[in-house]
Amino acid sequence: MPTQFSRRSLIRGITAATAAVTLAAGLAACGGESDAATKTSDAAGTVTVGRLSNGAATETALKVAEVKSISSLLPDDVKKRGKLVIGSGTLPSGSPPLGFIGSDQKTLTGSEIDLARLVSAVLGLEPQVRRSTWENLFIGLDSGKVDVAFSNVTDTEERKQKYEFASYRKDDLAFEVKKDNTWNFDNDYENLAGKTVSVGNGTNQEKLLLEWKAKLEKEGKKLTVKYFQETNSLYLALNSGKIDAYFGPSPNLSYHTTQTANTPQATRVAGQFSGAGETLQGLIAATAKKASGLAKPLAAAINHLIENGQYAKWLKAWNLSGEAVAKSEVNPPGLPLTNS
Repeated sequence: MPTQFSRRSLIRGITAATAAVTLAAGLAACGGESDAATKTSDAAGTVTVGRLSNGAATETALKVAEVKSISSLLPDDVKKRGKLVIGSGTLPSGSPPLGFIGSDQKTLTGSEIDLARLVSAVLGLEPQVRRSTWENLFIGLDSGKVDVAFSNVTDTEERKQKYEFASYRKDDLAFEVKKDNTWNFDNDYENLAGKTVSVGNGTNQEKLLLEWKAKLEKEGKKLTVKYFQETNSLYLALNSGKIDAYFGPSPNLSYHTTQTANTPQATRVAGQFSGAGETLQGLIAATAKKASGLAKPLAAAINHLIENGQYAKWLKAWNLSGEAVAKSEVNPPGLPLTNS
C-alpha cells in the first residue's frame, strides 16, 4: 500500500476524535504538503465516521473514550503534547474511499482518516492531520513532522528497516481493466506478458510488478510499466487503450468500478493478489518511525476498538468488512525483501 493512489477529488467526511479536517490554504514550499486544521464537531466521547461521503459510506456515530491503561503506553513527548500528528499521503487528487476531499469540497475524509480519529480518541489525543503526496508521507515520518501514517501503507520487510507498524486491515491488490476487456490476471504473472500496466510510484504493488517484469524479461517477454501523477490521466489512458490495466489497492479499484458502472467509462476488476506476495497475506498498518515507541500503543488502541465492536462498525460504514483482521499486531511479517 499504499501505497499511493489517487482518485477523483470526490468526497468523504471526517471528524476527528471529534475532529473534521480542513485543508489549509496552499502547499508548503517543498511542495506536496498541506496541514489540515481540525475542529470539534462531535459530542464528547463520540466519533462519527463516514461523514460527507456523498453516499460512499454510511454515517455512523461511535462511542469512543480514552482508555488510560492504553494512553499510558504513549511516549512522554506525545502525551505532553496532547496531539497525534497523522500523515495522509493523498495529495494531489485523493484516494477514495481511503482518503479524499468530502462533499463540502474542503474537508478531508475517508476510511483511513476515520480510523486515525478513532485511535486518537482511545489514546486521549487530539488528531491533527498533515496531508502530503505519497513520497512526502515518508519524508514527514523521517523528519518527525508526522507521528504516524494512516494512509494504506503496506507492512513490508524493507520498510521495517526504517519504520514500525501496527496492522489494522488486510492488504489486497487488484487489476482494473475496461469492462469490455476479457483479460484476467488469474494469479499468474505470465498473463502480464505483452501488456502495458500502470502502477503507483514507490508503492508495494510497484515492487511486485517490477519483479514480475524482471522475470518476464528473463523469459524473453515484455511487460511495459507506465506511471501517471494524476488519476484522471491514468483513467484517460485506460479508457483510450494506451494502457491495458491499472494495478492498485483493491478498495480503490472496487470504489472506482462502482462509480463508473453503467457509464461509457465502465471498468471491472480483473484479478486480485495479496500485497505481501504469493505466500503471505498482506497487511495495511499504522506506520511510525522506527524506535518511536508508538507501534505498541497504536496496536493496543486498535485491539481495543476490535474487542469493543467499533472497528467492525467502522469497516461496515465504509463497505470494507471483507478486509477485517482478527487483531492488530506489532511488526507482523510483511512483503519479503525479494518476492520470489
